Amino acid sequence: MARALVVFESMYGNTEAVARAIADGLATRVTVDTVEVGEAPAAPPGDCALLVVGGPTHAFGMSRPSTREDAGTKTGRAIVSRGPGVREWLAALPDRSGFAAAAFDTRVARPRMPGSAARAIARRLRRGGIGPADGPHSFFVDGSEGPLVEGELDRARAWGASLATAVAVPAGGAS
Repeated sequence: MARALVVFESMYGNTEAVARAIADGLATRVTVDTVEVGEAPAAPPGDCALLVVGGPTHAFGMSRPSTREDAGTKTGRAIVSRGPGVREWLAALPDRSGFAAAAFDTRVARPRMPGSAARAIARRLRRGGIGPADGPHSFFVDGSEGPLVEGELDRARAWGASLATAVAVPAGGAS
């Protein structure tokens, strides 16, 4: 059975909820592990067929230490990802070939709001030699702390299930 790894960075819990919903969708056809970026392995396991990476959009892209620190000062809630983020994890990944990847983010639901962590993550993955399983996806929150817009977790589960279908059936069809 194919295996997937979902790695997420989350400040207020919204991106974590999306990551877990994506994993639920993936689990319909593949074995899946879901980990917060601070607990993520230095490299995906050898049997990994799909890497799904996501984080919140900060300052029009992936978070940085300064934007994570700023996010922590703007809330009374506990921050989920307290250490290095997806940007740092991706930069430290060794050989990144041999599997497909997909990127997602959470972002404020405002029309024509520029920037996307998912697009930046997808670019970094492509530069590292990882082919896309699908284009970057954004999931929307009301305001910077959330909650998620209604229906976003269902959309995340459905996307995970579609990714699982692509990974579970090898190129050329099932044998």
